[in-house]
Amino acid sequence: MFNALIVNKDDEGKVSAEIQELDDSQLPSDGDVTVAVEYSTVNYKDGLCLTGNGGLVRNYPHIPGIDFVGTVETSSDARYKPGDKVVLTGWRVGEVWWGGYSQKAKVKADWLVPLPDGIFPKQAMAVGTAGFTSMLSVMALEDHGLKVGNGPVLVTGAAGGVGSVATAILAKLGHEVAGVTGRPETADYLKSLGASQIVAREEVNETTKRPLETETWAGCVDAVGGAMLARVLGQMKYGASVAAVGLAGGAGLPATVIPFLLRGVNLLGIDSVMRPYEDRLRAWERIAKDLPMEKLEDMIVDATLSDLPSLGGDILAGKVKGRVVVDVNA
Repeated sequence: MFNALIVNKDDEGKVSAEIQELDDSQLPSDGDVTVAVEYSTVNYKDGLCLTGNGGLVRNYPHIPGIDFVGTVETSSDARYKPGDKVVLTGWRVGEVWWGGYSQKAKVKADWLVPLPDGIFPKQAMAVGTAGFTSMLSVMALEDHGLKVGNGPVLVTGAAGGVGSVATAILAKLGHEVAGVTGRPETADYLKSLGASQIVAREEVNETTKRPLETETWAGCVDAVGGAMLARVLGQMKYGASVAAVGLAGGAGLPATVIPFLLRGVNLLGIDSVMRPYEDRLRAWERIAKDLPMEKLEDMIVDATLSDLPSLGGDILAGKVKGRVVVDVNA
Protein backbone atom coordinates (compact mmCIF):
# COMPACT_ATOMS: atom_id res chain seq x y z
CA MET A 1 0.00 0.00 0.00
CA PHE A 2 1.11 3.58 -0.65
CA ASN A 3 -0.22 7.11 -0.34
CA ALA A 4 -1.16 9.40 -3.23
CA LEU A 5 -2.91 12.72 -3.67
CA ILE A 6 -6.11 11.93 -5.58
CA VAL A 7 -7.98 14.67 -7.44
CA ASN A 8 -11.68 14.10 -8.09
CA LYS A 9 -14.49 16.04 -9.78
CA ASP A 10 -18.08 15.75 -8.57
CA ASP A 11 -21.29 15.84 -10.62
CA GLU A 12 -21.44 19.63 -10.27
CA GLY A 13 -17.93 20.04 -11.67
CA LYS A 14 -16.27 20.89 -8.35
CA VAL A 15 -12.70 19.62 -8.03
CA SER A 16 -11.31 18.38 -4.72
CA ALA A 17 -8.09 16.70 -3.65
CA GLU A 18 -7.28 14.37 -0.77
CA ILE A 19 -4.60 11.88 0.23
CA GLN A 20 -5.74 8.28 -0.22
CA GLU A 21 -4.15 4.89 0.24
CA LEU A 22 -3.78 2.75 -2.89
CA ASP A 23 -2.24 -0.58 -3.77
CA ASP A 24 0.01 -1.59 -6.68
CA SER A 25 -2.86 -3.13 -8.64
CA GLN A 26 -4.39 0.33 -9.06
CA LEU A 27 -1.36 1.71 -10.93
CA PRO A 28 -1.60 2.01 -14.76
CA SER A 29 -1.35 -1.42 -16.36
CA ASP A 30 0.55 -0.37 -19.47
CA GLY A 31 3.67 1.08 -17.83
CA ASP A 32 7.08 -0.59 -18.07
CA VAL A 33 8.75 0.69 -14.92
CA THR A 34 7.47 1.09 -11.37
CA VAL A 35 9.28 3.83 -9.46
CA ALA A 36 9.34 4.41 -5.72
CA VAL A 37 8.92 8.17 -5.83
CA GLU A 38 11.01 10.30 -3.48
CA TYR A 39 10.27 13.88 -4.52
CA SER A 40 8.04 15.85 -6.86
CA THR A 41 7.52 19.58 -7.35
CA VAL A 42 4.91 22.22 -8.24
CA ASN A 43 4.74 23.79 -11.71
CA TYR A 44 2.10 26.02 -13.32
CA LYS A 45 0.57 22.96 -15.03
CA ASP A 46 0.34 21.24 -11.65
CA GLY A 47 -1.64 24.21 -10.39
CA LEU A 48 -4.06 23.81 -13.30
CA CYS A 49 -4.44 20.08 -12.63
CA LEU A 50 -4.91 20.53 -8.88
CA THR A 51 -7.63 23.16 -9.35
CA GLY A 52 -9.36 21.67 -12.39
CA ASN A 53 -8.49 24.62 -14.62
CA GLY A 54 -7.17 24.57 -18.18
CA GLY A 55 -8.85 21.32 -19.21
CA LEU A 56 -5.59 19.35 -18.82
CA VAL A 57 -7.17 16.52 -16.83
CA ARG A 58 -9.83 14.64 -18.75
CA ASN A 59 -10.34 11.56 -16.57
CA TYR A 60 -10.97 11.37 -12.83
CA PRO A 61 -9.89 10.20 -10.31
CA HIS A 62 -6.43 11.48 -11.14
CA ILE A 63 -2.95 11.83 -9.62
CA PRO A 64 -1.22 15.08 -10.73
CA GLY A 65 2.50 15.81 -10.59
CA ILE A 66 4.29 16.39 -13.90
CA ASP A 67 7.76 15.75 -12.40
CA PHE A 68 9.22 13.15 -10.11
CA VAL A 69 12.48 11.52 -9.08
CA GLY A 70 12.91 8.17 -7.40
CA THR A 71 14.28 4.65 -7.41
CA VAL A 72 13.29 1.91 -9.84
CA GLU A 73 11.36 -0.80 -7.99
CA THR A 74 10.47 -3.11 -10.90
CA SER A 75 11.17 -2.91 -14.63
CA SER A 76 10.27 -4.95 -17.72
CA ASP A 77 12.65 -2.81 -19.81
CA ALA A 78 16.34 -3.78 -20.04
CA ARG A 79 17.49 -0.15 -19.74
CA TYR A 80 16.46 0.10 -16.10
CA LYS A 81 16.91 -2.24 -13.17
CA PRO A 82 15.80 -2.13 -9.53
CA GLY A 83 17.84 0.39 -7.59
CA ASP A 84 18.46 2.78 -10.49
CA LYS A 85 17.82 6.45 -9.76
CA VAL A 86 15.63 8.07 -12.44
CA VAL A 87 14.04 11.42 -13.27
CA LEU A 88 10.84 12.10 -15.20
CA THR A 89 9.67 15.40 -16.65
CA GLY A 90 7.08 15.97 -19.34
CA TRP A 91 5.39 13.43 -21.66
CA ARG A 92 2.02 14.64 -20.27
CA VAL A 93 2.57 12.65 -17.10
CA GLY A 94 0.49 14.26 -14.37
CA GLU A 95 -1.97 15.45 -17.02
CA VAL A 96 -3.27 12.42 -18.95
CA TRP A 97 -1.13 9.87 -17.10
CA TRP A 98 -0.95 9.42 -13.32
CA GLY A 99 1.96 11.47 -12.02
CA GLY A 100 4.36 12.13 -9.19
CA TYR A 101 2.09 13.16 -6.30
CA SER A 102 2.28 9.60 -5.12
CA GLN A 103 4.71 7.32 -3.32
CA LYS A 104 4.71 5.06 -6.39
CA ALA A 105 4.38 5.68 -10.13
CA LYS A 106 4.27 3.33 -13.09
CA VAL A 107 5.36 4.81 -16.44
CA LYS A 108 6.89 3.99 -19.80
CA ALA A 109 10.66 3.48 -19.81
CA ASP A 110 11.06 5.87 -22.76
CA TRP A 111 9.94 8.73 -20.54
CA LEU A 112 12.69 8.28 -17.94
CA VAL A 113 16.20 9.71 -17.79
CA PRO A 114 18.95 8.42 -15.47
CA LEU A 115 19.63 10.80 -12.59
CA PRO A 116 22.94 12.48 -13.52
CA ASP A 117 26.00 12.04 -11.32
CA GLY A 118 26.47 14.96 -9.00
CA ILE A 119 22.77 15.73 -8.55
CA PHE A 120 20.91 14.45 -5.48
CA PRO A 121 17.22 13.48 -5.81
CA LYS A 122 15.97 16.52 -3.90
CA GLN A 123 18.10 18.79 -6.09
CA ALA A 124 16.70 17.14 -9.20
CA MET A 125 13.20 18.22 -8.20
CA ALA A 126 14.39 21.69 -7.31
CA VAL A 127 15.37 21.68 -10.98
CA GLY A 128 12.30 19.82 -12.32
CA THR A 129 10.51 20.84 -15.51
CA ALA A 130 11.12 24.52 -14.71
CA GLY A 131 14.88 24.14 -14.47
CA PHE A 132 15.03 21.69 -17.36
CA THR A 133 13.14 24.21 -19.51
CA SER A 134 15.47 26.98 -18.34
CA MET A 135 18.49 24.98 -19.45
CA LEU A 136 16.90 24.21 -22.83
CA SER A 137 16.29 27.95 -23.22
CA VAL A 138 19.90 28.87 -22.44
CA MET A 139 21.16 26.19 -24.83
CA ALA A 140 18.89 27.50 -27.59
CA LEU A 141 20.14 31.06 -27.08
CA GLU A 142 23.73 29.81 -27.21
CA ASP A 143 23.00 27.80 -30.37
CA HIS A 144 21.77 31.05 -31.95
CA GLY A 145 24.84 33.08 -31.07
CA LEU A 146 24.54 34.28 -27.48
CA LYS A 147 27.99 34.75 -25.96
CA VAL A 148 29.26 36.30 -22.76
CA GLY A 149 30.02 39.95 -23.45
CA ASN A 150 27.25 40.46 -26.01
CA GLY A 151 25.27 42.50 -23.51
CA PRO A 152 22.65 42.01 -20.79
CA VAL A 153 20.28 39.05 -20.97
CA LEU A 154 16.67 39.66 -19.89
CA VAL A 155 14.72 37.11 -17.87
CA THR A 156 10.98 37.76 -17.52
CA GLY A 157 9.01 36.28 -14.64
CA ALA A 158 12.41 36.07 -12.99
CA ALA A 159 11.22 35.14 -9.48
CA GLY A 160 9.23 32.14 -10.73
CA GLY A 161 10.53 28.62 -11.19
CA VAL A 162 11.82 28.96 -14.76
CA GLY A 163 13.07 32.49 -14.20
CA SER A 164 14.93 31.68 -10.98
CA VAL A 165 16.90 28.83 -12.50
CA ALA A 166 17.56 30.72 -15.74
CA THR A 167 18.90 33.67 -13.76
CA ALA A 168 21.24 31.46 -11.75
CA ILE A 169 22.53 29.59 -14.83
CA LEU A 170 23.10 32.70 -16.92
CA ALA A 171 24.87 34.48 -14.08
CA LYS A 172 27.17 31.52 -13.44
CA LEU A 173 28.05 31.42 -17.15
CA GLY A 174 29.18 35.03 -16.83
CA HIS A 175 26.26 36.93 -18.36
CA GLU A 176 24.91 40.20 -17.05
CA VAL A 177 21.33 39.30 -16.09
CA ALA A 178 18.36 41.67 -15.87
CA GLY A 179 15.40 40.16 -14.02
CA VAL A 180 11.84 41.33 -14.60
CA THR A 181 9.50 41.02 -11.64
CA GLY A 182 6.20 42.49 -10.52
CA ARG A 183 7.07 41.78 -6.89
CA PRO A 184 9.54 44.38 -5.57
CA GLU A 185 10.10 42.29 -2.45
CA THR A 186 11.87 39.64 -4.57
CA ALA A 187 14.67 42.01 -5.65
CA ASP A 188 17.14 40.80 -3.01
CA TYR A 189 16.31 37.19 -3.85
CA LEU A 190 17.01 37.76 -7.56
CA LYS A 191 20.26 39.55 -6.77
CA SER A 192 21.31 36.58 -4.62
CA LEU A 193 20.82 34.37 -7.70
CA GLY A 194 23.11 36.62 -9.72
CA ALA A 195 20.83 39.25 -11.28
CA SER A 196 22.72 42.52 -11.69
CA GLN A 197 19.66 44.56 -12.68
CA ILE A 198 16.01 44.48 -11.55
CA VAL A 199 13.40 45.61 -14.08
CA ALA A 200 9.93 46.48 -12.80
CA ARG A 201 7.17 44.61 -14.61
CA GLU A 202 5.33 47.78 -15.57
CA GLU A 203 8.36 48.98 -17.54
CA VAL A 204 7.92 46.21 -20.13
CA ASN A 205 4.33 45.07 -19.65
CA GLU A 206 2.57 47.53 -21.92
CA THR A 207 2.47 47.53 -25.68
CA THR A 208 3.85 50.53 -27.55
CA LYS A 209 3.02 51.96 -30.95
CA ARG A 210 6.72 52.00 -31.76
CA PRO A 211 7.70 48.66 -33.36
CA LEU A 212 11.35 49.23 -32.43
CA GLU A 213 12.94 50.74 -29.34
CA THR A 214 16.55 51.16 -28.26
CA GLU A 215 18.59 47.97 -28.77
CA THR A 216 19.04 46.79 -25.19
CA TRP A 217 19.04 43.02 -24.69
CA ALA A 218 21.50 40.47 -26.10
CA GLY A 219 19.10 37.65 -25.32
CA CYS A 220 15.94 36.89 -23.38
CA VAL A 221 14.33 33.97 -21.57
CA ASP A 222 10.62 34.82 -21.57
CA ALA A 223 8.22 32.99 -19.27
CA VAL A 224 5.42 35.55 -19.58
CA GLY A 225 4.37 35.94 -23.23
CA GLY A 226 1.55 38.32 -24.14
CA ALA A 227 2.16 42.06 -24.17
CA MET A 228 5.49 41.72 -22.40
CA LEU A 229 6.95 39.46 -25.07
CA ALA A 230 5.69 41.81 -27.77
CA ARG A 231 7.38 44.77 -26.07
CA VAL A 232 10.65 42.91 -25.50
CA LEU A 233 10.92 41.89 -29.16
CA GLY A 234 11.27 45.57 -30.08
CA GLN A 235 14.09 46.02 -27.54
CA MET A 236 16.35 43.18 -28.70
CA LYS A 237 19.77 43.87 -30.16
CA TYR A 238 20.42 43.12 -33.82
CA GLY A 239 20.42 39.34 -34.42
CA ALA A 240 19.52 38.56 -30.81
CA SER A 241 17.09 35.83 -29.77
CA VAL A 242 14.20 35.36 -27.38
CA ALA A 243 13.50 31.90 -25.97
CA ALA A 244 9.74 31.72 -25.37
CA VAL A 245 8.88 29.26 -22.59
CA GLY A 246 5.61 30.40 -21.00
CA LEU A 247 2.36 32.33 -21.17
CA ALA A 248 1.75 33.57 -17.64
CA GLY A 249 0.86 36.94 -19.18
CA GLY A 250 -1.39 35.53 -21.89
CA ALA A 251 -1.26 33.48 -25.08
CA GLY A 252 -1.76 36.42 -27.43
CA LEU A 253 1.12 38.24 -29.10
CA PRO A 254 0.21 41.85 -29.99
CA ALA A 255 3.40 42.43 -31.97
CA THR A 256 4.57 43.36 -35.47
CA VAL A 257 7.03 41.55 -37.73
CA ILE A 258 9.32 44.61 -37.83
CA PRO A 259 11.86 43.29 -35.25
CA PHE A 260 12.28 40.15 -37.33
CA LEU A 261 12.65 42.01 -40.63
CA LEU A 262 14.78 45.00 -39.62
CA ARG A 263 16.86 43.57 -36.76
CA GLY A 264 16.94 39.87 -37.58
CA VAL A 265 15.52 39.01 -34.16
CA ASN A 266 14.83 35.30 -33.55
CA LEU A 267 11.84 34.01 -31.60
CA LEU A 268 12.68 30.51 -30.37
CA GLY A 269 9.91 28.24 -29.14
CA ILE A 270 10.98 25.99 -26.27
CA ASP A 271 9.08 22.74 -25.68
CA SER A 272 10.11 20.51 -22.80
CA VAL A 273 7.22 18.04 -22.84
CA MET A 274 8.00 15.93 -25.92
CA ARG A 275 11.73 16.67 -26.06
CA PRO A 276 13.76 13.77 -27.54
CA TYR A 277 15.84 11.61 -25.21
CA GLU A 278 19.24 12.83 -26.45
CA ASP A 279 18.25 16.46 -25.89
CA ARG A 280 17.16 15.56 -22.37
CA LEU A 281 20.50 13.92 -21.59
CA ARG A 282 22.40 16.93 -22.94
CA ALA A 283 20.31 19.35 -20.88
CA TRP A 284 20.66 17.37 -17.65
CA GLU A 285 24.42 17.10 -18.17
CA ARG A 286 24.58 20.88 -18.58
CA ILE A 287 22.44 21.34 -15.46
CA ALA A 288 24.89 19.24 -13.44
CA LYS A 289 27.75 21.38 -14.78
CA ASP A 290 26.34 24.91 -15.06
CA LEU A 291 23.66 25.30 -12.40
CA PRO A 292 25.22 26.49 -9.12
CA MET A 293 23.84 24.00 -6.62
CA GLU A 294 24.33 26.37 -3.68
CA LYS A 295 22.00 28.82 -5.42
CA LEU A 296 19.56 26.00 -6.12
CA GLU A 297 19.40 25.17 -2.42
CA ASP A 298 18.43 28.78 -1.68
CA MET A 299 15.44 28.49 -4.07
CA ILE A 300 13.89 25.46 -2.35
CA VAL A 301 10.59 25.67 -0.50
CA ASP A 302 9.82 22.37 1.25
CA ALA A 303 6.34 20.85 1.03
CA THR A 304 4.42 17.60 1.57
CA LEU A 305 1.46 15.98 -0.17
CA SER A 306 -0.93 17.68 2.24
CA ASP A 307 0.35 21.13 1.21
CA LEU A 308 -0.44 20.63 -2.47
CA PRO A 309 -4.12 21.70 -2.66
CA SER A 310 -3.28 25.20 -1.41
CA LEU A 311 -0.04 25.41 -3.40
CA GLY A 312 -1.97 24.74 -6.61
CA GLY A 313 -3.92 27.94 -6.19
CA ASP A 314 -0.86 29.86 -5.04
CA ILE A 315 1.21 29.12 -8.14
CA LEU A 316 -1.66 30.14 -10.44
CA ALA A 317 -1.91 33.41 -8.52
CA GLY A 318 1.83 34.09 -8.90
CA LYS A 319 2.47 33.73 -5.18
CA VAL A 320 5.12 31.00 -5.37
CA LYS A 321 8.77 32.08 -5.31
CA GLY A 322 11.58 29.74 -6.30
CA ARG A 323 11.15 25.98 -6.45
CA VAL A 324 8.74 23.98 -4.32
CA VAL A 325 10.07 20.49 -3.58
CA VAL A 326 7.48 17.98 -2.41
CA ASP A 327 8.66 15.12 -0.19
CA VAL A 328 5.95 12.57 -0.98
CA ASN A 329 7.02 10.34 1.92
CA ALA A 330 6.95 13.01 4.64
